[in-house]
Amino acid sequence: MNSVIAEFILAIVQGIAEWFPISSKGHLVLVSYLLDYPNTLQFDVALHFGTLMAVFVYFGKDIVDIIEDILKGKWKSSKARMGFLLIVATIPAAVVGYIFRHFVESIINNLAIAAMGFAITALVLFIASLDFKSTKQTGFKQAFLIGCSQTLALLPGISRSGTTIASGLLLGLDEKQAVRFSFLMAIPIIFGAGILEIGNNTLPPHLLWATLVSFIVGLATIHILLKIVGSSRKNLRWFGLYALLVALALGLCIITGIAG
Repeated sequence: MNSVIAEFILAIVQGIAEWFPISSKGHLVLVSYLLDYPNTLQFDVALHFGTLMAVFVYFGKDIVDIIEDILKGKWKSSKARMGFLLIVATIPAAVVGYIFRHFVESIINNLAIAAMGFAITALVLFIASLDFKSTKQTGFKQAFLIGCSQTLALLPGISRSGTTIASGLLLGLDEKQAVRFSFLMAIPIIFGAGILEIGNNTLPPHLLWATLVSFIVGLATIHILLKIVGSSRKNLRWFGLYALLVALALGLCIITGIAG
């Protein structure tokens, strides 16, 4: 397949799968394999930068208010408190991701692990779609536990948004609160991972179009997911069903030797 077409498809996949609870990492691995496209580190960073900018734009006012209150020393305000909660939630994945980064890199293209990851994502989403009592407030203990769940998404096939939204719901947050917190806590972890991966290198100008595509699709996806899950956690079961079907199909392909 033409490389430009393959990159366009992957940019769309990234924009959708980064925010839908279906694992962008797992989908990039799977779709790259199907398209026979040798995904590069620079291309991967370019795609993630696009979806990162999407959440910056969508929650821009929240982010500015959080930073403003922290810098002004209004640490008891709700916005500043949210900022501190996000810092606490980021710590587990940042520490684990840095320590085990070489191991994660070694399994990133392992289709068998991706299949198991999709199955885990499905299970988590099915459980989270059940009715649980909501507390309407995020505490530091909850933030840390949600952050711990984010470490699972270091493995291909396990959705970052899926695990964090699910853990938020299981810990008593309501639907909109869980989705919003999940998206906001993606900012430092995606930004940090991108800086760590790209190092002193720069992104080639010809990849900017892929960044733009993932940005536009990601922006639309954030809005759609807030509507879908924000209206009812029961809608998570449809994403869980999709992840389960992907896991079963991928597992079948591996067993029969179609994929390896």
